Amino acid sequence: MKFVDEAIVHVEAGSGGHGCLSFRREKFIPKGGPDGGDGGDGGSIYLQADANINTLADFRYKRRFKAERGEDGSGRQCAGKKGESLIVHVPLGTLVYDLDTDELIGDLTELGQTVCVAQGGHHGLGNIHFKSSTTQAPRKTTRGTPGEQRTLRFELKLLADVGLLGRPNAGKSSFIRSVSEAHPKVADYPFTTLHPNLGVVRLDIDSSFVVADIPGLIEGAAEGAGLGIQFLKHLSRTRLLLHLVDILPMDGVEPAEAVTSIALELKKYSEALENKERWLVLNKTDLLPPEDLEQHCEDIVKRLNWTGPVFKISTLNKQGTRELCAAVMDFLQNEEVIFNTR
Repeated sequence: MKFVDEAIVHVEAGSGGHGCLSFRREKFIPKGGPDGGDGGDGGSIYLQADANINTLADFRYKRRFKAERGEDGSGRQCAGKKGESLIVHVPLGTLVYDLDTDELIGDLTELGQTVCVAQGGHHGLGNIHFKSSTTQAPRKTTRGTPGEQRTLRFELKLLADVGLLGRPNAGKSSFIRSVSEAHPKVADYPFTTLHPNLGVVRLDIDSSFVVADIPGLIEGAAEGAGLGIQFLKHLSRTRLLLHLVDILPMDGVEPAEAVTSIALELKKYSEALENKERWLVLNKTDLLPPEDLEQHCEDIVKRLNWTGPVFKISTLNKQGTRELCAAVMDFLQNEEVIFNTR
């Protein structure tokens, strides 16, 4: 299924049923008084986070959702049936905005979490409610109120612990394939990855984390070069960024220059993303002989003035990937402990 991370839909809740104008008429009781019942409430529309959905593609084809109207009241004080509410399933990580006001209505980040996006109309009252000592035969009722209508904008931001950054062909998709059960497309041409991929990395039964791979970035991505920065939003929820660098790139761009240019694109996109914890991962170490590898990597780190963690890996033969994943797991667990003690 095609990956889609934005959609616009129209929702319309059910209107409330009208109150009934009725009088009791039975044999030997010609003037039994008012007995008109109330209408039923209209159905509301809810969104619910569903782990079995990972794209908004379905909303490209079905864009209108309408809940059931409440039934009108009837005689003998019978109330109308309530309209059935409608539950619309969306992927985990979906943000819901009112298209007209740009108000954030909900952020569905937990499995089964629901949010009401259109409230059903209130029921109307039957004439039994308007009987009094001075009004024995009221002919007054009220109508049900209309259901709420809204045009919504869905924006999907994938939920992952770790995000991968890098130029095209830096080895991000190969990294996910080597450390998880995910199988994104891998090829030796730029922009093989056209949409984000998720993989679950399991170190043992109780230790796992989710890693997200987005299409490669190039200089000028903020201005629309390459695939632009439309997928960077999927990294905003991550807790750690791994910046993968090809130590012997085919495109001739120096590794240090590649890191600097992508860091600039992060800054243009979001200050929060720029300041997120980021580790340098020097990939494709199998391309250099051992006697030259260490010096080459030290030169890259020195040119960058990099002070954070640095890892040297080869996704082809999985050299260093286990150690990197273990370090990531330690970071995530320690960060969680620090967060819980604040």
